[in-house]
Amino acid sequence: MARKIKVVGFDPSMSNWGVAIAEVDIETLKVEIISLKLHETEPETKKGVRKDSDDLRRAIEVRKGMMDACVGAAFAITEVPFMTPQGYASANFNSGLVTGVLASCPIPLIQVFPQEVKKLITGSRHAAKEEIIEWAIAEHPNAPWRVVKRGGKMVPTKANEHLADAVAAIYAGLQSEQFKQGLTMMRAMAA
Repeated sequence: MARKIKVVGFDPSMSNWGVAIAEVDIETLKVEIISLKLHETEPETKKGVRKDSDDLRRAIEVRKGMMDACVGAAFAITEVPFMTPQGYASANFNSGLVTGVLASCPIPLIQVFPQEVKKLITGSRHAAKEEIIEWAIAEHPNAPWRVVKRGGKMVPTKANEHLADAVAAIYAGLQSEQFKQGLTMMRAMAA
């Protein structure tokens, strides 16, 4: 009898927070994508709205999406945004805000880094976004990917970048020591 757990993958960003919800068989580690969600927020353009108040509103929106996705999940796995001294101020601000939202995750949070995710999925630490999207759609063709009709055919949209990264994060997280230790405890409890 297969025993499955719910695992959530995140590709976090203030503007486009990708969420992949999966069931993972604890014996085989087979992943089945149940849901894909993209939480999109945009800055307020009205005059008179303070930027810090607007940033707080956006953080609350993505946090709600994160919290909803975590209901019933055993683990959350997230790509970790990184800050660099050479980075742009807006990128560093986004990274800080996202890190703060992730800190409120109500379930065990496994961190993976974009370069290790790319290496695991494609074999290259410098894989293009399109390669991750192609891999994710090929691996899970029946998942609810975002598509549009072009030339009479349904084709994936670029918004799948964030969803594909969330799926890829799950796969990288399953290889982590933290997940393996948690899984050992779950298997022992199920025995």
